[in-house]
Amino acid sequence: MASKYYAQTISSGSVKGLGGPAGGLARIAAVHSGSSCRVPSLAFGSRSIPSSSMKLGPGKLMQCLNDRLASYLERVRCLEQENARLENKIHEWYECQSPYVCTDFQSHYKIIEELQHQVMRTENSRLVLEIDNARLAGDDFRTKYETELALRQSVDADINGLRRILDELTLCRADLEAQLESLKEEHLCLRKNHEEVSVKVNVEVDAAPSCDLNKTLDEIRSQYESLAEKNRRDVETWYTSKVELNQQVISSGEELQTCQSEIIELRHNIQTLEIDLDAQLNMKNALECTLQETEARYGTQLAQLQNLISNIEGQLADLRCDMERQSHEYKILLDVKTRLESEIATYRRLLEGEDYKYVYSEWITKKIRTITEEIKDGKVISSREQVQHVTL
Repeated sequence: MASKYYAQTISSGSVKGLGGPAGGLARIAAVHSGSSCRVPSLAFGSRSIPSSSMKLGPGKLMQCLNDRLASYLERVRCLEQENARLENKIHEWYECQSPYVCTDFQSHYKIIEELQHQVMRTENSRLVLEIDNARLAGDDFRTKYETELALRQSVDADINGLRRILDELTLCRADLEAQLESLKEEHLCLRKNHEEVSVKVNVEVDAAPSCDLNKTLDEIRSQYESLAEKNRRDVETWYTSKVELNQQVISSGEELQTCQSEIIELRHNIQTLEIDLDAQLNMKNALECTLQETEARYGTQLAQLQNLISNIEGQLADLRCDMERQSHEYKILLDVKTRLESEIATYRRLLEGEDYKYVYSEWITKKIRTITEEIKDGKVISSREQVQHVTL
């Protein structure tokens, strides 16, 4: 916290006397002088008109007044030059600082905020749309994956069922082959028995010719024919079942190959879908990274703009404080000028009325005014003023 002190000394000298047309008062106005304005002190305590001079003749008194008037005119000229110099400095400072003072940044701030909101809304809308599209695509791929997985499971179940059927058919084929072998062996045994019986019959015929061989042979022939017919039908039935079994095995093999090709195709589809899903996930991660980078970049830009705004506001506050200070100094100088002009007018009236008699009484009063201002960050927080009157 900075404090700035302005001390002003006000000295007033008054001359009262009788004279003039109205017999009124002739009074020298008070003059203010401030140390901050860099003007010479105009206190009259040491330069007042002594009482011994007033006792002299009018010529001496006029000479004294002329001397004082000349000194006051010299001071007025110095003050006018100082005032002109300060006004030139103020104008130069205003010309140098005019871009900062005259520029209205509120409209620019509003435009910047609107553009930032528009950019944020556009980016957010685009990113939300892309995220929704990615989410919908991921849901579609997930649905397709679940459908294909269910289809694959059903195909695997069908393949397992066909494998069980194939195993059962293989077992049936093995049983039928075993039955065929047993039937072949039985057929061979029957043939051997038939040959043996034929040999025995021949032997018996030779040994016992008394029997009716034709009838016996007919009976045996009919028995063997019926047995052969039965075996033939059994073999045909077995062969037909065997052929049907082979056809079923062939058709099952074709179906198995078809199912295997479908399984391979489904595996390729699943791999393709997994690749697409990975690509969509990577794209989603990339979009999220882009969103974070965009937010970070715009956050940095916003912070920079905030810092710039804070700096400009600080400069504006400093400029406002300097303007107030210089305005205060200018008012003080203007007050000094006004009072000097008033004194000049008073002296002119005194010069015009030099042929009158004066009886005066003199007193000197000094007025000291102290102004204390507390300034923080270029802004005036508080101001205090103390006034002291001293009579000399």
